[in-house]
Amino acid sequence: MKDQTIFLKRSEALPFVEMRRADRSNACYHTHSHDEFSFGVIDAGETSYHNLKQKHHIGAGATVTINPGDAHSCNPKAGNWSYRMLFVASDWMGQLQQEMLDSHAQDYLPFPNLYESDLRTYHSFGGLFESLVSETNALAAECLLIQFLEQRFLAGFSLGKGVDTPDLSRMMRVKELIMDQLDKNISLDEFSAHSGLSRYHLIRSFKQAYGQSPHAFQLDQRIKKSKSLLQEGGSIVDTASVLGFADQSHFQRNFKKRLALTPKQYQAFFN
Repeated sequence: MKDQTIFLKRSEALPFVEMRRADRSNACYHTHSHDEFSFGVIDAGETSYHNLKQKHHIGAGATVTINPGDAHSCNPKAGNWSYRMLFVASDWMGQLQQEMLDSHAQDYLPFPNLYESDLRTYHSFGGLFESLVSETNALAAECLLIQFLEQRFLAGFSLGKGVDTPDLSRMMRVKELIMDQLDKNISLDEFSAHSGLSRYHLIRSFKQAYGQSPHAFQLDQRIKKSKSLLQEGGSIVDTASVLGFADQSHFQRNFKKRLALTPKQYQAFFN
């Protein structure tokens, strides 16, 4: 049996988020609690999951959600198991909940479910976790985190029902800011201040208006601009730099996701 591999890191993009991954672990966790909101997925194996007075037997593909102060424990079945967890500061989560519910309540709202078995949730968490591991762009990471958490709270608090049509003039201002500063990594707080909307309502309204989060829209526009620069003979390194990508690898990865070609392969068609 191989020794377990533990990964523990604070997000570079979002310092209020801590990430933990265990691979081939056989460790048991005695009853304990966290100050943060914590949630994650089981990638392999099975475990007995106790949370407060409830006990569940869950396995690979399950997503667990744990509220601050909840006494819980996990005891894996004989054999190794693997999991990934995120720990999010309670004050950040409290502010987000106020924005979601248009409320100024002082108490944190708990996750409505102790766990989910939906594979769509499992895969959504995987994308979020890997983004937080590698992403240095705060806008990208925070948009993904807020969208994931919105879905977790939708079930319990019926968020988003009866949402008004987005204020297109405010969304146009955000869109223009993105287009005017395509090379700049603008934060979600800056977009929020520019539009006069909370972070949550900004993301929701922008997606209603343009079908994408502000960050996804920004990436799309950068890739569109990069096509013309590459066609004109610009180097891949210079194109990545002038459009605000973190590095050449970041540019190439996002270019290929959208065109199924690397920038070099794409440029070869125009030489």
